Amino acid sequence: MLLIVNFTWNDKNMAQLQQVTSQSQFDELLKKAGRCLTVVHFQAPWAPQCAMMNDVMSELSKEHTTSSFVTLEAEEVPEVSEKYEISSVPTILFFKGGEKVDRLDGAHAPELSKKVQRLAVSGGPATGEVAPRRDLNERLKELTSAAPCMLFMKGSPQEPRCGFSRTIVGLLKEHSIQFSSFDILSDDEVRQGLKTYSNWPTYPQLYANGELVGGVDIVKELAESGELQNTCPKSLSLEDRLKAVINLGPVMLFMKGNKQEARCGFSRQILELLNGAGVEYDTFDILSDEEVRQGLKSFSNWPTYPQLYVKGELVGGVDIVRELSESGELEAVLRGDS
Repeated sequence: MLLIVNFTWNDKNMAQLQQVTSQSQFDELLKKAGRCLTVVHFQAPWAPQCAMMNDVMSELSKEHTTSSFVTLEAEEVPEVSEKYEISSVPTILFFKGGEKVDRLDGAHAPELSKKVQRLAVSGGPATGEVAPRRDLNERLKELTSAAPCMLFMKGSPQEPRCGFSRTIVGLLKEHSIQFSSFDILSDDEVRQGLKTYSNWPTYPQLYANGELVGGVDIVKELAESGELQNTCPKSLSLEDRLKAVINLGPVMLFMKGNKQEARCGFSRQILELLNGAGVEYDTFDILSDEEVRQGLKSFSNWPTYPQLYVKGELVGGVDIVRELSESGELEAVLRGDS
């Protein structure tokens, strides 16, 4: 069930939500919640989108009485905001057993409702009731080696979402370096895991042949010394690159946008179908890479998006995925059983 609320903010709605004003209060809240779902909205009083999301949370709290719904002014509790890398409001984090299990950036009421429904009922990633995730290090190794030159950044080369990402993209383009990119804002597991995997705590991060080159300062030094083009390998052929991208994960969805924010109706529909199947999958935003966007149409002989692949083989688009879902075959197909 998707819940879309269209009513105005008032103090009565706010009263149904717990308010956190300190780090110690936040820590105590998570401790007491135990294995129950805790939904924390990092907000700001000046942002009308935050008021709307509080309305949605208030309504959800009536339905999910065993879950806790919490508001926290991001700028008033900076220790917590910095710990969880809150860079904009509204941002909503989901906790179970004291651990963060999911994240939602932006004012997306249907997505908030969907995440609460899944996590409150199924228990989400923290309970082990859904399919186990692939080993994270294995996944990160695949991602860092997905192209000869891989950039992990905030946003896309077309729309960088921080100054450092914008700077490093400019340097790579200025020196005619062909590279692929991964938006770390679209996947919090990758965002957090890559810091430990590479022992490099900040973004952006540039990899060459699966090995860390460094961040924007190192790339700037390499550019100034004339070593950047020798450090970054020549690009794969388009066909080899598409094969590598298709095989980034056992289940790969090529769509407009990402799991957190679908940017077309068909992409939104296929996300709902895949989420309902309960099988892990990865996504690739074809709006972030024009070469992949155009090349994959010819490579797969499938002219539209989204496109779903399982173990490197094309399954189809939203209509085929819907048919598989309605026939009860989708989960088996996603697991590669048929």
